Amino acid sequence: MEDINIRSVRYPVTVDQKFEKIALKLGRTKRQVFIQMVDYFYKSKKDPMDLNDELLKNTLMKNHQQYIGFIKSQENLLLIPMKTEMDRVTVSQGKIIDRFNTEVLKRNVDVLNKQNVHDQKLNAIGVMMETIRKNQKSKEALKAQFLFILDSYIKSRDAFGMMTSGREKEELISITKAQVDLL
Repeated sequence: MEDINIRSVRYPVTVDQKFEKIALKLGRTKRQVFIQMVDYFYKSKKDPMDLNDELLKNTLMKNHQQYIGFIKSQENLLLIPMKTEMDRVTVSQGKIIDRFNTEVLKRNVDVLNKQNVHDQKLNAIGVMMETIRKNQKSKEALKAQFLFILDSYIKSRDAFGMMTSGREKEELISITKAQVDLL
């Protein structure tokens, strides 16, 4: 089997110390880190002498500009129309609520007025019922008094005998009529 690791690179001790620190920090061997560094610079086409990495800056700036453009287009396509529509819906809902409130208030006032009218009618009916009740009581009392007068008339008339004069009979009739008139 042939050893593929036949190449070697010489560098100063200070670079080796830095290189070892990087390998330890990454948790890899120096050989793995070296291979990965070569692959990185080969694929990214970056110049290791360029510490500011202008290519990376340009790539990031380009991506950043693309994101900003995307966001602006989404804002124009979606956000602004949505906000406009939401504002329109809010105004519309406000109008609906105002109309609903005015109609409900009108209906409530109408119902309240009708309720007041019904209350007045019920109070009038209550007064009439009380009057009828009083009249009923007075009618009952009047009947009782009339029956008392009638009973006393009947008893007095029955007490008359054959010898009772016409004047006493007339007197009983006039007393009974006077008592009925007093009712």
